[in-house]
Amino acid sequence: MTVACLESLTFGLGHLVRAADRLGERLLLLTRDPSYYAYELDRLPDGALDVVVTDTFDVERTADLLRRVPGLRGLISSTDTWTLAGAALTERLGLPSIDPTVLRLTRDKAAVRNRLHDAGLTRARAVEVADPDREARGLLLKETGLPLVLKDTAGTGSQNVWLVRDKGELDAALTEASRRDLKGRLFAEPYFSGPVYSAETLTWDGRTRLLGVSSRLMSPEPQFREEITAFPVAFPGPQRTSLERWLDRVLAAIGYTDRFAHVEFVQTADGPEVVEVNPRIGGALVGEGMCRALGVNVYEAMIEAALGRRPRLMVGDLPGGPAVAFVLGYPAAPGVFSGVVGLDRLPGMPGKPAWYPVKQAGDLIEHLDDSRGYAGIVYAEAETAELATHRAVAAAGALRVLTDPAGREAPGG
Repeated sequence: MTVACLESLTFGLGHLVRAADRLGERLLLLTRDPSYYAYELDRLPDGALDVVVTDTFDVERTADLLRRVPGLRGLISSTDTWTLAGAALTERLGLPSIDPTVLRLTRDKAAVRNRLHDAGLTRARAVEVADPDREARGLLLKETGLPLVLKDTAGTGSQNVWLVRDKGELDAALTEASRRDLKGRLFAEPYFSGPVYSAETLTWDGRTRLLGVSSRLMSPEPQFREEITAFPVAFPGPQRTSLERWLDRVLAAIGYTDRFAHVEFVQTADGPEVVEVNPRIGGALVGEGMCRALGVNVYEAMIEAALGRRPRLMVGDLPGGPAVAFVLGYPAAPGVFSGVVGLDRLPGMPGKPAWYPVKQAGDLIEHLDDSRGYAGIVYAEAETAELATHRAVAAAGALRVLTDPAGREAPGG
């Protein structure tokens, strides 16, 4: 009995293997490049899972491969990049899945915003930018107002997002966007001011359970670079209850009936506003943090959902554990990643800080304005998310991520 995994998030594969084992399933990882999961694979026993290297963007070839897998019972697709391929595969193979049309909707940020506006869950519609001539720019300013955000309907990792606070910034953003290779279409929405959070939810049969909220501390404007995350944020009881009901309505409005979701929102002065809805568990170390802070392997729910079974995580009290926080480690300058200085200091610091590598020596780091630029993650824990944040930031401050100028070979490159 096998559950296939169409690629994966950088971290969490070990938890997923252990969850599959506990549920009597064998995990099969389909990937274009196993080295992407080197950190996780190196820590698993030999033979803990099956790994098949294939072009995971080739839906026809992948479907043929999966048809030959004995006892295939489910498919997991936990990344934004492969969401649509995963939806196509479950549809073709008749595997348990949320409605593929809903998954396709979640990958269109403009369509999601308009659906939520129609349901009275956001105060603004998306305005698509088909032709950025002077007349169109005037209409954009009239319908959206300032400040606004221009972004890609299918963007990921804070890529291709521009904050526009005046007409000059609008002209510059539109010019820059015209030079980019967008994954979807360009659109505008109001810039909602306030702290950013991500709700980590599990939905089954149309009912949503809020597992907790992650903080999302970002770089100063005008960039939207993710820098620090902590879990779980301690919302007061009534506010948490209200937030859970709101999330239930948000997910219901887009037809999201089952599985994990990672809902990014801004807590404005007038209440929460959705930024985007991701049909998956949170990335980076969010999944790791949920396992530790909740005291359970939440990836068991991912396997159960892939099998078409109601996850046990939907009900019952959770044991709980330490609150967690992590800091994304960016270099000071782009170049070839050559290593990290200060790792020897972590054992002497509070919070059990640890370094989770993302880049390998020799990797080129070109973009420092979004999440493509971090080389690894500093993790720490404490009694509360606030204290965990202090410890993670202190630990990250002891490290330096090094790069050599591009064109020079780095050690190990």
